[in-house]
Amino acid sequence: MEELLDYDGLIYSIIGKYTNRYDRDDLYQVGMIGLIDAYKHYDKNQNTKFSSFAYYYIMGEVNKYLRESSTLKVSRNFIELKKKINQAKEVMEQKLGREPSNLELSLYLDIDIEMIDMAILSTEEVQSIDEINEVKSYDDTSPTLLDLREEISKLSDEEKRLLKARYYDEFTQMETSEMLGMSQVQVSRKENKILQKLKTRL
Repeated sequence: MEELLDYDGLIYSIIGKYTNRYDRDDLYQVGMIGLIDAYKHYDKNQNTKFSSFAYYYIMGEVNKYLRESSTLKVSRNFIELKKKINQAKEVMEQKLGREPSNLELSLYLDIDIEMIDMAILSTEEVQSIDEINEVKSYDDTSPTLLDLREEISKLSDEEKRLLKARYYDEFTQMETSEMLGMSQVQVSRKENKILQKLKTRL
């Protein structure tokens, strides 16, 4: 396990862009949890570098920590995004005859759903984590999300991993390509194909 300390640089490179908003030591500890988890699951027989494999786990833990953080700071970018969301809501409400879900807004605007969630939450009165979870639990019962989950379950394992990396772990297409062992162009094409497939089925 001592050799894991050799990957300090990887952890710091991942958490670097968040240290101005979150405690650096806390982020490092979260990153180390991801690194240890990667070490436990790594298969040396796979044609993947440990650093690339570990990146996926570390970033996943960091994103989980960020989502569960009890404070959300309003930024100019989020305010601008909230305006786009409100405009999209008006258009979609007329088209659907109801208020669209965050996931539908994400697909319509072609923006990661986590960014949609954060933009909405950060521009409203800050809620406790329990309150946020209650809202998410309520949203999870909507027919749209249930339909989407059913359609996602029909995707191949590779397609599911790609969606998880891009829309849950917030990986860039380049990071996703390294994790899946394919080119960025392939990731872009596959992602567009998956989204079109889901849009058509829903």
